[in-house]
Amino acid sequence: MSQSQSFDFLVGTFNTPQLYTLRFTPSSQSCSSSTLKIVQRSSAIGSHSWLHLTSPRPDGTRTLYATAWTEPPTVVAYAVHSPTQISLLGTARTQSRSGYVCASDVAVYSAGGATGEVFVIDRETGGFLLQPSQANGDTKRDTTRSTSPTPVPPLQTISFLDASSQRDDGSVMDFGGLRHGAHSADLSPDQRALYVADIGRNCIWTFSVSPVDGGRVTPGEKHVSPRPNDGPRHVWPHPSGRYVYCLQEHTSMVDVFSTSDGGVTLEHEQGVRIIPAGEVESEFWADEVRTSFSHASKPRYLYASTRGLDPRRKGYVAVYKLTEEGRIDTSSAASNALISANGSTSGGSGSGTLTNGNGNGANANANTKAATQDPYAGLLCMYETATSGGWANAVQPGPTVDGVEYLAMTDSEEGFVFVLSWDGKEMKEVARTKLDEGAGAATAVWFS
Repeated sequence: MSQSQSFDFLVGTFNTPQLYTLRFTPSSQSCSSSTLKIVQRSSAIGSHSWLHLTSPRPDGTRTLYATAWTEPPTVVAYAVHSPTQISLLGTARTQSRSGYVCASDVAVYSAGGATGEVFVIDRETGGFLLQPSQANGDTKRDTTRSTSPTPVPPLQTISFLDASSQRDDGSVMDFGGLRHGAHSADLSPDQRALYVADIGRNCIWTFSVSPVDGGRVTPGEKHVSPRPNDGPRHVWPHPSGRYVYCLQEHTSMVDVFSTSDGGVTLEHEQGVRIIPAGEVESEFWADEVRTSFSHASKPRYLYASTRGLDPRRKGYVAVYKLTEEGRIDTSSAASNALISANGSTSGGSGSGTLTNGNGNGANANANTKAATQDPYAGLLCMYETATSGGWANAVQPGPTVDGVEYLAMTDSEEGFVFVLSWDGKEMKEVARTKLDEGAGAATAVWFS
């Protein structure tokens, strides 16, 4: 790149009422080193562990939806006029602490613990709307005020309780039930299906989304995970909608499912491991899965990150090759190199029988056609992160510049935010910055 070009992204935290705007400038002919700087600290109504940023409207404004670890728990909408100008639109009440939020053109979807919610939004402003039954016939409320109104109730509440009750031991590490219940909510690309990963009930819940009626959902199926101890944390769709990827928090696997019946029926196709051979899965908790943004509807790479459960145990980012259809490209030989945080290479077994914390093969309990697959087929890189990641180590793909893909990665252990680069062969850290003292970085969303 001959001239410097900068890219902005937002970062929320687990424990401070602030939103950070960071500016990343890749290296260029005029600047030999990449830089990452905090350019704005915006006041927030609470800590925001998960962020969802919409595409720009015709006037250039966007809406930022965020989980809010407030009491009582809420989700929040902000008007984003520019990367450094953010104002509160309103809040909406959730029954339990929300793990993730996502949004369609008409609704916001939240899931956490034992329950989930559907909230109607104003298409013009992005704020939350009351329905006639909630507002005595008045279908709109003031969504333009910068001060927080009374939280809006949901259009629909979803229960994930079944024969097994919701476990919540009240500890910090339970996160209000998120580690033992529903954790995420994501829409299919056509917004016809909703996927909820449920760590505690070891399943993916699927729902059909109504194109009318405010975006209400109808239950599809409860798809039990391939292994009894998987702990599904997040489901991410391929742009085609033909496949979804499920990150398993407890086994550090990513499973590939084909979809049918409008996206609500899943079939297990493949499973890959995202920690090196020889590592014990019980010493990690997997965090995030994403597809690359380059090559538009046919991403070439799958990124998946894990965290160390102990500060002494560093995390990993695994990169897998995808076919044009969205499957893991198993024709690619597994890498034998473990790429560490400082760029050094150490030997590692890229194939063979893997041993999990129970002394069994990593796929030994997967009663599917993927059970005999090499769990490292298609692996291109296994990158060791600079820290354990704390509660985060969340990766978010961003811009591609001169064929190099850049990803933001957050760290709550020490408050770092990193930018990693991937050129198709090697992943490395190109820039980092640290948030204010005591702020644990949670997740990032790019403007580009």
